[in-house]
Amino acid sequence: KGTHERPYLSLDPFTITIRGLLTTPSTHNILSNMTTKPINNLVTPLLTDLYQITMAYAYWKTGQHKKKSHFELFFRKNPFGGSYTLFAGLDEVLKFLSSFRFSPDDIEYLRNTAALCHCEPAFFDDYLANLDCSEVIVHAMKEGSMVFPRVPLITVTAPLGIGNMIETTMLTLINYPSLVATNASRMVVAARGQFWEETAGSNLPRSMTPESTDANAQALPRKSMQLTEGGQSDFRRRKPKCVEFGLRRAQGPDGGFSASKYSHLGGFHATSNVLAGKLLDMPIGGTHAHSFVMSYTSLDLVQDAKVQRVDNGEMVLLLPLVRKYQDELEWHDTNEGEMAAFIGYAVSFPNSFLCLIDTYDTLQSGLRNFILVSLALNDLGHTPRGIRLDSGDLSYLSLECEHLFHEIGNRFDRSFFYDLDIVASNDINEAVLHSLNKQGHAITMFGIGTNLVTCQNQPALGCVYKLVEIDGKPRIKLSNDLDKVLIPGQKVAYRLFGEAGWPLLDYMAGIHEESQPAVGERVLCRHPFIEQKRVAVIPSRVVKLHSLVFDGKNGIVGELPSITESRQ
Repeated sequence: KGTHERPYLSLDPFTITIRGLLTTPSTHNILSNMTTKPINNLVTPLLTDLYQITMAYAYWKTGQHKKKSHFELFFRKNPFGGSYTLFAGLDEVLKFLSSFRFSPDDIEYLRNTAALCHCEPAFFDDYLANLDCSEVIVHAMKEGSMVFPRVPLITVTAPLGIGNMIETTMLTLINYPSLVATNASRMVVAARGQFWEETAGSNLPRSMTPESTDANAQALPRKSMQLTEGGQSDFRRRKPKCVEFGLRRAQGPDGGFSASKYSHLGGFHATSNVLAGKLLDMPIGGTHAHSFVMSYTSLDLVQDAKVQRVDNGEMVLLLPLVRKYQDELEWHDTNEGEMAAFIGYAVSFPNSFLCLIDTYDTLQSGLRNFILVSLALNDLGHTPRGIRLDSGDLSYLSLECEHLFHEIGNRFDRSFFYDLDIVASNDINEAVLHSLNKQGHAITMFGIGTNLVTCQNQPALGCVYKLVEIDGKPRIKLSNDLDKVLIPGQKVAYRLFGEAGWPLLDYMAGIHEESQPAVGERVLCRHPFIEQKRVAVIPSRVVKLHSLVFDGKNGIVGELPSITESRQ
């Protein structure tokens, strides 16, 4: 259906079909390829710096706007003092290019700005009104790939006017996604650091000290006191996972959504952001807040709370079962409001029962209340999930919790206590993760927010977009700062691999150079700015790093990768 002004498609006749498709993991790919607009409605041609438009007018006025030009988008230094960067944001760049078009309102606004009100009407009515990316050719690395300084992430071949016009938007769509994906990747690597016996046991819990009189407790295995995975001391070892918790601390809604999306690309397991889960088909996760625990003041509030027994479907009061275990363990000093909150949460989520235990007293109340409710739930056939720690000495507290779980598992013959998650949050960053690994801990999952989404250690990646060739002639920018000197001309980038199959280095050559690297042939590789730094290699495999991703009038080449595909 439509009008003469703006045609549109009515989706009502097959709404039910679409909803049916949403139950399958592949639906996001189908729907995202049906729609080529950026996920953020603010990403339009006007999301740019004014000087892109003033330059475009100057190019148009002097007849330079149609010159064939070549641009490169790259960065000069790896972030966080590290040795690699993850490339992210390409999917949104391609959507932006596909939908690039100034609306009549956009043009009217520009026509009346102080900076442009003197410009000739034809610039607005003939040039901007008809400007699109039908003559833009884009090559890029694969999204999610490991990239390095100076090697272009994206190359653009286009008429000078439009090639210049898309600069700012492309940079904003690449800079933060690549930065937060790299930050996430580094945190995942830090979280999965190996546990070593000589460091993991340095801070022993009270129940594991020589003064302990419980011989059985001292004999219990500890996940944190292991050698390498699969080794002699391995005890159901699980590498910790990371979950993104940063929405409330991010730089606005778009920063929060982008962080959820690209931290998943960087290796995070899930997000607390429900909208990201819906739009990106990502796993979502979360527990409850301290306010939930604080809102319960008496066990009277849950005296009628029932849980369905798994084996026969009978609805059973949970409080009497909890009281039974409280008497048996003689844990009568726990906070009753907290116990009520845990019971309220247990009857609501009996198969995913995971509680925040540090509202009042982590070890003397929260941990014990969780155990009491977990035993009662398990009597009815349900398997609790775990606990979350949000304050205190995370190393010490996690080891204490783990030890008591093992002790209770042995005493009551409940194997699920050996598989409970211990989730830790509380202002975690990369340095904290490394510190926890040195101290030793029993944490199975980290909830990371502020320091992930704000990229605490480095707030910007510093990608740049530079003209390197026009009308077939290389262009160079000179500078007293050697790092800012531009490597001129179009280039071809390769990744060279050694005999063992590991990548050795990335190699750039001029696109018109006769000699390109080949398998089995010696290649002399030079550093672009340090003359003495060079190495000769004989590659066993040569991989070209860029492929065609946007082909002018034909638009996006192939299908847009899903976030899961880019993550892999």
